Amino acid sequence: MLQITALVVVLLTLAAYFMGRSRAYSVTSGDLASLHSLPGYHGFYSALVTGIVGFAILVAMTVAASFWVDNAVYGALPEEARKLTDLRQDRLIADAKAIANGQIVSAASDARTEEIRQDLAKVYASQVNLTSYITAGIAIAVALIMLLMTNRQVAPRFRARNRSEWIVQAVLIVSATLAILTTIGIVASLIGQTLRFFSSIPLTSFLFGTHWSPLSGVFEGKMNPESVGAIPLFAGTLLITFIAMLVAVPIGLLAAVYLSDYASSSTRAWAKPLLELLAGIPTVVYGFFAAITVAPLIRGTGESIGLTVASESALAAGIVMGIMIIPFISSLSDDVINSVPQSLRDGSYGLGATKAETITKVILPAALPGIVSAVLLGISRAIGETMIVVMAAGQGANLTWNPLEAVTTVTVQIVALITGDTEADTAAGPAFALGFTLFCVTLIFNIIALRIVQKYRQKYD
Repeated sequence: MLQITALVVVLLTLAAYFMGRSRAYSVTSGDLASLHSLPGYHGFYSALVTGIVGFAILVAMTVAASFWVDNAVYGALPEEARKLTDLRQDRLIADAKAIANGQIVSAASDARTEEIRQDLAKVYASQVNLTSYITAGIAIAVALIMLLMTNRQVAPRFRARNRSEWIVQAVLIVSATLAILTTIGIVASLIGQTLRFFSSIPLTSFLFGTHWSPLSGVFEGKMNPESVGAIPLFAGTLLITFIAMLVAVPIGLLAAVYLSDYASSSTRAWAKPLLELLAGIPTVVYGFFAAITVAPLIRGTGESIGLTVASESALAAGIVMGIMIIPFISSLSDDVINSVPQSLRDGSYGLGATKAETITKVILPAALPGIVSAVLLGISRAIGETMIVVMAAGQGANLTWNPLEAVTTVTVQIVALITGDTEADTAAGPAFALGFTLFCVTLIFNIIALRIVQKYRQKYD
């Protein structure tokens, strides 16, 4: 029903545009000079008002209907179900919703529980059906009213262009505000949950402890401070990031130098897009490639020369992550090198320097701030990578600097905590603490990179 309602609102929006435009022609009897705004602006204004108000009502009614349905389902809980814990009540209602949606759920523990689930499913289905029709009716009716109202506003002196521009500006401001508020909300939630975690766990135990097994030390809902030491996670993250940058920085920088100063225009036309095509490959594909191809290859090669290599080694994850970051560093470095003034190149050639000398002694030093910022952004990207290390790195915390052993990272442990079968409150604390640490580290790298870029632009723009 929601999709049909949205489609009807879209059709009413299109109708509003054509009706407003047509009415602007009709009220002037062909004398367009008497109009303050062109007919297209009248249609655009009518479409904006109809579409924005219609979809706003649709979204608001959908959210309100969701709360209404949840309250109705909770209100339908029998007395014996209300005595259950909140977690079991939520589980019971979630099963009822799944049954109403035709999904397969696990069998109930007893006949009475199954009866309650079926009754709640009927209540949920009936309420969803009722609220869907109410939402559709109100949204379509409001959109239709807006269409008729704006169509009647069309007149020679009506400032449709000014109002359209004001509405567009308001939409842009609201969009920017929502983006900022969303970011603030995420950061505030992250900080709040992290402070809640550190109210029971000392900060020093988390930052400097060497044993990571947060869920094994839980007793009566409380964690053992000795089991939440994140040093093995930080070490594994830094090890894989270091290996990735050893692969990405030289290859990416050399590729950027070749494309900017050695490659012909025809070669650059196909080589640069082909290189950047790597950036469009999903990271899960890289992770699959690391787990299925690279890791067994490294293990087989190591065993052939007498080395002990883990099936999920830091080396495999680091190499594949470096391959993923190559187009990122190459593209940024290429843009920076190309932005170096041509006068520096001409002056170097005029003094008798070769192309290699010009690149190593003039261009690269001039582009060094931008290259450093590209590397820092690449490090930030590597630290926050998830899918590759989840699929190719180990799950157990291991404090080692041996790239042939299995290690784990911050992102791997966050995924393991939030997707496990433990209670949400137990796993949320360390997950939020790790997430906040990761946020702070990547934020610092991004700020440093941006400051370097700003200084570079001030120098050469």
